[in-house]
Amino acid sequence: MPGTKFSEKIFDIFVLTILGILVFYFLALIFSQGAFFSFDRFFPILFSKEILFSLGLSFFTATIASLIANLVAIPSAYALSRYEFFGKDIIDTIIDIPILLSPVALGTLILMFFNTRAGTFIQNNFVDFVFSVKGIILAQFTVTVALAVKILKSVFDSINPRYESVARSLGSSRIRAFFKVTLPIAKNGIMTSFILTWARALGEFGASVMVAGAMKGKTDTLPIGIYLSLASFDLEKAVVLITILIFVSVVILMIFKKIIKKQGWHI
Repeated sequence: MPGTKFSEKIFDIFVLTILGILVFYFLALIFSQGAFFSFDRFFPILFSKEILFSLGLSFFTATIASLIANLVAIPSAYALSRYEFFGKDIIDTIIDIPILLSPVALGTLILMFFNTRAGTFIQNNFVDFVFSVKGIILAQFTVTVALAVKILKSVFDSINPRYESVARSLGSSRIRAFFKVTLPIAKNGIMTSFILTWARALGEFGASVMVAGAMKGKTDTLPIGIYLSLASFDLEKAVVLITILIFVSVVILMIFKKIIKKQGWHI
């Protein structure tokens, strides 16, 4: 019917227009840096000691935090996926809290913990987290571990438990079946989890600055470096740091999309 075709065209135009506006908005944000961009200053700033320190520190802390987060998330996600126990839904909800809570609030909670007797004992006798690189790793871990658990739980949910049952019927223990059967099947999902948590840790600011502070040459990761640059009105340096984060984010997304395309996932 003519009226139906006309309404469908209007609908198509509407949804595509909204999509176009959204894309234009994001591109406008990215290219707004052009007003503060200078080729003459870009590369000298890029290869300066301050930028290289921030880049190296960010890559180091994000890598360590993501490794720890995924090492903790693998057994945690497996337990949530395979076991039934009292309070499972409550535990699942508790793990979701860091995803929903503001990173600044998470960082504040970490600081509050280290002002309790237990936290003070840990600080004085084991590891000094507050205002240190270790604090950045702890903050990044806290922000990313819940994300890793959610991703890996979905991965384990998608693996038929029958594979493990067959392995056990052939003489494998539960541990051997887990390491020899389940983990190899889940390897691409684990890789995806690491990539996404690494990217999230790299861009983490709120919790890190609350726990480790914003100390130049000591705790200034890329996001904290942006904050310090803006605080000192050094917009050119901020542009360089933002450009690095955008570039790394694009590379990470390309790798992630390649993996999900290969796996046939729909995300």
